[in-house]
Amino acid sequence: MKVMVLIVAIAVVAWGLTALLRRYALARSLMDIPNARSSHTQPTPRGGGVAIVVAFLLGLCVASATGLDLPAEIYYSLLGSGAAIALLGFLDDHGHIAARWRLLGHFAAAAWALFWLGGLPPLVMVGHSIDFGWLGYLLASLYLVWLLNLYNFMDGIDGIASIEAICVCLGGALLYVLQGHADAAVLPLLLSFAVAGFLYWNFPPAKIFMGDAGSGFLGIVLGVLSLQAAWIDQSLLWGWLILLGVFVVDATFTLLRRLLRGDKIYEAHRSHAYQYASRQFGRHLPVTLAVAAINLCWLLPVAVWVAQGGDGLIGLLLAYLPLIALAIKFRAGELERR
Repeated sequence: MKVMVLIVAIAVVAWGLTALLRRYALARSLMDIPNARSSHTQPTPRGGGVAIVVAFLLGLCVASATGLDLPAEIYYSLLGSGAAIALLGFLDDHGHIAARWRLLGHFAAAAWALFWLGGLPPLVMVGHSIDFGWLGYLLASLYLVWLLNLYNFMDGIDGIASIEAICVCLGGALLYVLQGHADAAVLPLLLSFAVAGFLYWNFPPAKIFMGDAGSGFLGIVLGVLSLQAAWIDQSLLWGWLILLGVFVVDATFTLLRRLLRGDKIYEAHRSHAYQYASRQFGRHLPVTLAVAAINLCWLLPVAVWVAQGGDGLIGLLLAYLPLIALAIKFRAGELERR
């Protein structure tokens, strides 16, 4: 009962705070103006993702203070890294910060998170347990930085980043419950309800955009939660990676294709598969709903299979192969035809 009251309260806080942020953005002319690289056509307020940040971190503090038995390592890891990335994104939303300084901040936040988490646990791959040692810290750091950046890249049409976060968190919570770790489901549930409060305003057609503060925050928090899952049971890490498949495959496939072509990868573009798909359908809504359907009808069952004893690497490949096919079908990373 205590958890239910908290998560509903967090959703209400996120909903109300987003409304206030929208008024603030309109009053200060903090607008996302469409350009040749945009996937939207109307000027829209931005920065609403701050509501997710405040609501979730508030919920995190309340959960810790009310005796919900949150481990200190996950509490400080999420609080420090999440707040740092959100602040960096907020400053970037209000005035451009050079890419090198943003990247430095990203790695600093990742280092903070990994200090508390303890890096990457040994993983079983194809029947063999591999202890990565200090290399695990490097790999986990790269993973966190890539995840928070790809989440920024994928936040390009109405509702897609919110829907993805909600599906991944609810799926992750289900995996915990199925494995008998119901207490660990509290944090993904908190995040999903914080995002749900924001989604009311962000659902197509969006009345406000998330902005870098929100998208980067979601990326780092989802990354930290997935690494925490690995310490609980390594099969859960595979499950989280499977649940994140839509964003991971589209962003990574697009980036690799642009790198091979010699593009400047830090320049804005609209060549992700989901962006091509939204232009093909002429609306954002079908693509956003398709992402939800893929998550719930394909990725979640595969993740459950892995969490129930299936091979993690095989499950990951099984989940990702159709997503790669979709990325190819929708021309992820290709130059836009004029």
